[in-house]
Amino acid sequence: MNENYQKILEKTISEHQKKQEIPTLLLHSCCAPCSSYVLEYLSEYFKITVFYYNPNIYPDEEYYKRVKEQQAFIARFPAKHPISFIEGAFEKERFYETVKGYEQIREGGERCFRCYELRLREAAGIAKEHGMDYFTTTLSISPMKNAAKLNEIGGRLAREYGVAYLFSDFKKKNGYKRSVELSHKYGMYRQDYCGCIFSKCEREQANEEKKHCENPSV
Repeated sequence: MNENYQKILEKTISEHQKKQEIPTLLLHSCCAPCSSYVLEYLSEYFKITVFYYNPNIYPDEEYYKRVKEQQAFIARFPAKHPISFIEGAFEKERFYETVKGYEQIREGGERCFRCYELRLREAAGIAKEHGMDYFTTTLSISPMKNAAKLNEIGGRLAREYGVAYLFSDFKKKNGYKRSVELSHKYGMYRQDYCGCIFSKCEREQANEEKKHCENPSV
C-alpha cells in the first residue's frame, strides 16, 4: 500500500499545533531552489536549522555556488521563526566510495539510493548531536527523487539514531511548482542537473540527443 506522506506530515503538524508546540527540525537541503518551498511551508510550524551536506556535487565551483545561494536565500527569506544554517563537510571521496560499483546505474536507481542514505545518515547524526526533535530532507520535492525510498531510509535511520524523521513528500500540494515560482521571485541560480558528475553527464547526453533529433544534420 502506498503511504500518503503529505497526510502524515499534516497530522504531525496538527498534533504539535494542538499542544502549542514549535518543535525543532534539522532540514537537510540539496540546494536553495528546492529548499525555498519547504522553508516557506515548514517555517510556520518548526524552528529550522538548514543542514547543507552534499558531497556528491560536481565540480567544486558548482558546490560553492550552491552553498552560497543557500545562505543568501536564508538571509533574505522572511520566515516566521528564525532559520539557522550549518554547512557540512565537502567529503567528495566519501561520496565516490559510497557509490563505487554503481557509477553506471542511471539516475533514480541504486546509485541515488546510496547517495540518499549517505546524506540522510549525516543529517541524522547532526540532528542527534544538536538535540533536534526531527530531521528530514528537501530531496523529495524533486520529480526525479523517490519519496517512498527517502522516507524508508529516513524512518530506518530515525530508529537507529533515536531522532524522529519528519515523513514528507514535498512534491505534493504543487510543492515543486511553488519552488520554481520562488526561485524566479528571488532570482535564484537554478541548476539543470541533480549535482553529481554522473547526473551531469546524463543530462548533457540527453541534451545532445535532443539537439540531434531536432537538427539531424548536426
